[in-house]
Amino acid sequence: MTNAETCARLSGISTSSLELRHFFALRKFVIRHSAVLLLSPFFALADTPLPTLPPEQRTNGKQTLSAVSPLKPLTLDCAARIESVLERPICTATIVGADGYVLTKASEVPDLDKARVRFADGRTAALREVHREARLDLVLAQAVGITGLPVVSFGASKPLTLGQWLCSTADAGQEPRIGIVSAARRAIPGTGAALGIRMDEKTPKEVKGVRIIGIASESPAEIAGLQENDVLLNIAGEAVAQYRRVHELVNKRQPGEVIEVRYLRKDKEETCRVRLASRTKVLQNWEGEDFANGGISLRSDNFPEVLQHDIPLYPSDMGGPVTTLEGKVVGINIARVDRVTTFALPVEAFRTEAQQWIKADRHPPKAVPVK
Repeated sequence: MTNAETCARLSGISTSSLELRHFFALRKFVIRHSAVLLLSPFFALADTPLPTLPPEQRTNGKQTLSAVSPLKPLTLDCAARIESVLERPICTATIVGADGYVLTKASEVPDLDKARVRFADGRTAALREVHREARLDLVLAQAVGITGLPVVSFGASKPLTLGQWLCSTADAGQEPRIGIVSAARRAIPGTGAALGIRMDEKTPKEVKGVRIIGIASESPAEIAGLQENDVLLNIAGEAVAQYRRVHELVNKRQPGEVIEVRYLRKDKEETCRVRLASRTKVLQNWEGEDFANGGISLRSDNFPEVLQHDIPLYPSDMGGPVTTLEGKVVGINIARVDRVTTFALPVEAFRTEAQQWIKADRHPPKAVPVK
């Protein structure tokens, strides 16, 4: 029996030649018009308005976040805002001691004595630097004269799985936002620090120093006031005569470090302080296009391990806590990498060390009496 006869018999059609011709004609019609038949429900609904979410519910709006509102005492109240004396947000901090101890992103606050901290209850205070850990890009500080603060409740980050919900603080600790674990835990290698300049590789012998021929948009060099045709004379205390040496001196430092640069501009020597950034940040913004759409952190690499998530945050939100939906802090935001990627230091990477720093500060060794 042929395939056609089998199909006809299964369809309840006899196998006479006339009926087979009718069967094939019917099958040809169905195949030819199957697309229309399948799409017809769509066309029938084309004029019917589809249900849509109200604009407020399409983002991290109030109704969307109502499910995580019970986390407020465990997230927002345990975060603080680091700001300038002019009340400009710099970064966020995580409260790790009721007597004023906070952790934040070190590269954003090279001069803690020029900043202050504002807590959720409205209190503000000056900051005393306790310990700076370049390897983790963390700094432990204490709010002067502050006590009775709510302290985060730490959990474990290792059990977290891809796609698991997380909560963090935005707007310098003023509102909660949610997202998911978006990639596997891993180390992030460093690409080195950068000034964000192009240098003349064939500077004339009669020119003392290295001439700048280009400056990246929003780069450390531009922010510090350096310009094209400035001639670099001294980097971090060392005289420079070759562009390679400038690269070497800058690249061996961490993003966020501040170096002094002496340069020549129109026969006049001047000095400026430059806060270095990750080479990644400089290259992304070289032509002035903000790939991060909101900015990226000065230091966005060279971490021993990170927990990656997609919570919508800004560079000023770095340093704040990352929690599970049970309110357990599993990390500290450490770098905004691009518009959909934020790195957090997992709690296992810093908790033990931070506790040791606090203990050593609370109980410093007593001075040995002179005999």
